[in-house]
Amino acid sequence: MMIQNQSFFFFFLSLIFNTLASPSLQRDALLEFKNEFPISAPPFHKSVSSWNTSTDHCSWRGVTCNANSGEVISLELELTNLNGPLKSNTSLLKLKHLQHLTLTRCNLRGDIPSSLGNLSHLKYLDLSRNNLVGEIPSSLGNLSHLTTLSLGNNHLIGEFPPSLGNLDQLTLMSFSSNNLNGNIPSSFASLNKLSYLFLSNNQFSGGDLPCILTNLTSLLYLQLSNNHFKSRLPSNMSELHNLVIFEASGNSFVGNIPTSMFTIPSLQVVYLSGNQFEGPLEFGNTSSSPELRFLDLAFNNFKGLVPEYISRFLKLDTIDLSHNSFIGPIPRSMPELVSLSILDLSYNKLEGQVPSFLWRLDTLTLSHNSFSSLEESLQVAVNGSHSDLSKCTSLYFLDLSNNHLTGSIPACLMNCTASVRVINLRNNNLSGFLPDIFTNATELRLLDVSRNKLVGKLPKSLIKCKSMRYLNLKENKYKDTFPSWLGSLVSLRLLFLGSNAFYGPISSHFGFPSLRVIDISHNRFNGTLPQDYFLNWHEMSLVWRNKTGWSNHTVNEGNSYMFEINGYYDMDMMYKGVDTKFPRIFLGYKAIDFSGNKFTGHIPKSIGLLKELIHVNFSRNAFTGSIHSSLANLTNLEALDLSHNKLSGNIPPDLAWLSFLSYLDFSHNFLQGPIPRSTQFQSQNCSSFEDNLGFYGLEEICGEIHVPGPTSRDSQQSDEFSSEESEEVLNWLAAAIAFGPGSSMFAKPISLSLSLSTLFL
Repeated sequence: MMIQNQSFFFFFLSLIFNTLASPSLQRDALLEFKNEFPISAPPFHKSVSSWNTSTDHCSWRGVTCNANSGEVISLELELTNLNGPLKSNTSLLKLKHLQHLTLTRCNLRGDIPSSLGNLSHLKYLDLSRNNLVGEIPSSLGNLSHLTTLSLGNNHLIGEFPPSLGNLDQLTLMSFSSNNLNGNIPSSFASLNKLSYLFLSNNQFSGGDLPCILTNLTSLLYLQLSNNHFKSRLPSNMSELHNLVIFEASGNSFVGNIPTSMFTIPSLQVVYLSGNQFEGPLEFGNTSSSPELRFLDLAFNNFKGLVPEYISRFLKLDTIDLSHNSFIGPIPRSMPELVSLSILDLSYNKLEGQVPSFLWRLDTLTLSHNSFSSLEESLQVAVNGSHSDLSKCTSLYFLDLSNNHLTGSIPACLMNCTASVRVINLRNNNLSGFLPDIFTNATELRLLDVSRNKLVGKLPKSLIKCKSMRYLNLKENKYKDTFPSWLGSLVSLRLLFLGSNAFYGPISSHFGFPSLRVIDISHNRFNGTLPQDYFLNWHEMSLVWRNKTGWSNHTVNEGNSYMFEINGYYDMDMMYKGVDTKFPRIFLGYKAIDFSGNKFTGHIPKSIGLLKELIHVNFSRNAFTGSIHSSLANLTNLEALDLSHNKLSGNIPPDLAWLSFLSYLDFSHNFLQGPIPRSTQFQSQNCSSFEDNLGFYGLEEICGEIHVPGPTSRDSQQSDEFSSEESEEVLNWLAAAIAFGPGSSMFAKPISLSLSLSTLFL
């Protein structure tokens, strides 16, 4: 009886201690932890100002206590700016009963202290989205009760400690977005309760993955993307009977994709793009995965036909098989995929007809194949009877570019224009007219029909495309006057009309307020351009917007727009003599190309208002007069081509201050006088100045030149030459001819084949 009374007495004392002494110790430990950091509360961060002795610590933000003992069992301080490292002797170690610790997005720094392995009751540890560095402490393998371990989005290095395989109660492990490397330890095979494994965006290279993965039978979500894995996948993946999402893109996995993967009944998402899978794509003959919704096998080495068996996955919404070597036609069974909305088969070797059922999709990308025609039902009249035409109400993105399509553009596209934002038919063999189908195309942002054989005039319904940003009609056979009415499209950023048969003057003052790039080269435009022609082209001048504001606006808008048009921003403008693509086009690229026409008169001095221009090309016209000094206002200019005109006078000396210039061409004009002295001019090819009346100061560019007569001239510009100047030019020309063919006086011979009459024009 006495023993029972003593037991009760000690229990009573223990209860008093837990209710009185322990809460005080817990409170003090939390306050000590707070004082370990220079805690601040910048925008979007939360504070721990409620942590003070005037309130019960169990009511403090982020703190949860055991209702009976007052012991702290959970500390969640997400978005608290701790702004420092966890100390090895951190006061958290005094919270002996701590089960849940979350310090995500708290700006923690430094190493993870190995002493955390002493928190033996810990079940949940989240230190993700901080600035932690160093290696993973092997002591974390002592946390035998741990069910969640999240250390993603840090700067951790080194290999996995094998001791983590001891955490056999884990259901979630996340180490994504670190700098971890090496092999996955074989001890991970014992983590058979793991449901979520996130290892993406590291540098893992190997391990016995087939054996490890086969044992992780509880996996729901497996993420291995963007590492350096080089192994095969397990031949038998059917044991992963709970798997819903499998992401392993951006690695170097090899071999075939095991058909057993597609027998997993719960599987919904497969990301395996950017690997080295090869051979024919096979799904096996067993019953399909009834839940599969997303299949991405792009950027691999698959060959052969797209299997008809793909139609068994009736819930498929998205298929991406692009950038492989698939051949043959689109499977005839694919219309059975009634849930399909996104299909990307681009960059393959597919051929035959484009089936009409594809018109019902939201996003269709078939570019860079060898398709020869659109299925006949696509080309029937708008009031045709084919059922697929009536379903063309949700098409958002259409890319059939870079194929061998012939015939005319189907008028049934009118059924789609109310929803479509991108139509890319670039580089085919399409002929006939561009249909007048854009009356309802208020959402259309990109239309590219360049490099076809389209004729006639532009459809006036294009004026209804109020959202249009990119219009490319290059390299067709359009015969029309300049479509100045396109200036009413206030969102239009890029306009390409080059290499057609457009004709006549373009003297409209309407202006293009949002235009960033215009290419009207190699047409038959003529006449003079008013000196104030560029006055209303505000986007290229930006005189009303500061540089910082413009930069932020352009980048933010550009990112979303680039995504929206999937990178279709080819620019075929001539730059340094070669066709060039400009990936900077949506990051502020501004360019004008009026070359290869029949313009006369002076180059408009209002060009100097377009201060953000990077590329200017007025070559191969019949412009006369002097080069206006307003070009020196274009302080971002990188390329200037004024060659093959009838320009006279001197090169404005202020052009020497254009520090970004890397390409210049003044050849084949009537220019004369000194070459401005600057790195930009001295680094040009000699050919950039050839065939003019008489430049001097070319020694550093073309080699030493011995020319009789004066060694300097007045730098003032002049549209006409005095008799003395003419005589000097003749002397200069005679001296050059005297050296004869094959002379070494020029680094590259300058053509001076001007008739005497030309000298006095």
